[in-house]
Amino acid sequence: MRILMIGGTRFIGRHVVEAARAAGHDVTIFHRGRTGADLFPDVEHRLGDRDSDLSALADGEWDATVDTCAYYPRQVQELADALGDRGGHHVLVSSVSAYAPPDGPGLTEDAPLAELADPTVEEVTNETYGGLKVLCERAAVDRYGPRTLLVRPTYVVGPDDYTWRFPWWVARMARGGEVLAPGPDDAPAQVIDVRDLATWMVDLLEQGASGAFHAVSPEPVFTWRQQLEGIAAAVAPDGTRLTWVDADFVQAAGLPEGTLPLWSGDDPDVWMSAADPAKAYGTGLSPRPLASTVRDTLAWTRTVEQPPDAGLAAEREAELLAAWHARA
Repeated sequence: MRILMIGGTRFIGRHVVEAARAAGHDVTIFHRGRTGADLFPDVEHRLGDRDSDLSALADGEWDATVDTCAYYPRQVQELADALGDRGGHHVLVSSVSAYAPPDGPGLTEDAPLAELADPTVEEVTNETYGGLKVLCERAAVDRYGPRTLLVRPTYVVGPDDYTWRFPWWVARMARGGEVLAPGPDDAPAQVIDVRDLATWMVDLLEQGASGAFHAVSPEPVFTWRQQLEGIAAAVAPDGTRLTWVDADFVQAAGLPEGTLPLWSGDDPDVWMSAADPAKAYGTGLSPRPLASTVRDTLAWTRTVEQPPDAGLAAEREAELLAAWHARA
């Protein structure tokens, strides 16, 4: 196939490009040239900006288009205007956040979707992200028809994860010692390795699949405790100890949002991390063991510099642990 990648040099798109090339497909990458411009020197690069300049897509024809970075429905509409009928089978990467808050585990692809009170909003927040993804999905189906493929992943993790949400936990466990583990420990938790996601998406294109699919792992209910203990089991040195701390205590500490990445706290949408992967597994999604993802992520963290604002600083963690033990 001839595949057009909208964004293909940073994380999800980068791995989709690698998977598509490994499968023998011809890839064109449309991106801004700000990250990974030196990647894939034997692939056609077209530079532009989906928000201001799509002129690089004025010519060419593809069998499939993979859009990994649409946040607003107008971006979907503008891309469709630029491509016309030259884009082929359309794939939109959405999110499990597209659902209305479920009241338990086992969320399926036909569950109610989130709705925005103001569909014209163009600010991505925790409150608007899911609803905006729904509007992007609807715009894609409206423009590209019922063959549109919608992929709804949970947290995407693995090498090249520039968000440093999962990598921070991996690096922290590898450092060892006493680790602050924020409760509740029985909250559901799911991730998907970016390489498994990418390979499966290419497989779906080869199958000509359409409709919505979850990209989550493992099957629910997998808990936050199991995830953190799984990370520790894969990379933590002997003597590492997880100290579970009540959510109320952590929240009272006034930590900035994201300081403890992936932590659900008192999130009312927590059951979105207990989605049913059966439909995707039936098409070939086959997630690797968590330990494999953890070890490969650790290897990647040792090739790059950790951002200074990633995760909880060691000094602050020690302070909180001391305060927790004193209270107890």
